[in-house]
Amino acid sequence: QVQLVGSGGGSVQAGGSLRLSCAVSGHTSALETVGWFRQAPGEHRDRADLVARIIWTSGSTIYADSVKGRFTISKENAKDTLFLQMNSLKVEDTGVYHCYADSKIGPRTWGQGTQVTVSL
Repeated sequence: QVQLVGSGGGSVQAGGSLRLSCAVSGHTSALETVGWFRQAPGEHRDRADLVARIIWTSGSTIYADSVKGRFTISKENAKDTLFLQMNSLKVEDTGVYHCYADSKIGPRTWGQGTQVTVSL
């Protein structure tokens, strides 16, 4: 099993920056893909949109079109920690960000959601 603990987020004005972190523990050797989904206000997590993901072993990344060029997903292997640097934030980036992990063992794992609020 893999456990995730998300942190970071907060409130910022449009154009500002925030960084999310997600500490990964447990069977990290079985990790395949980790990343973040964004749950829009009023929506259930089941309808959350993929923001970015990274393949744990290769570092290959994928971003939603809406965040390309503004967000950067990265990982620090020594600390088994995932980061999402969010720059040039827009109001539409507002939501609850959930880190997730897909591994070779067990179902998808979710971290606790982190609120990101961007205001004009």
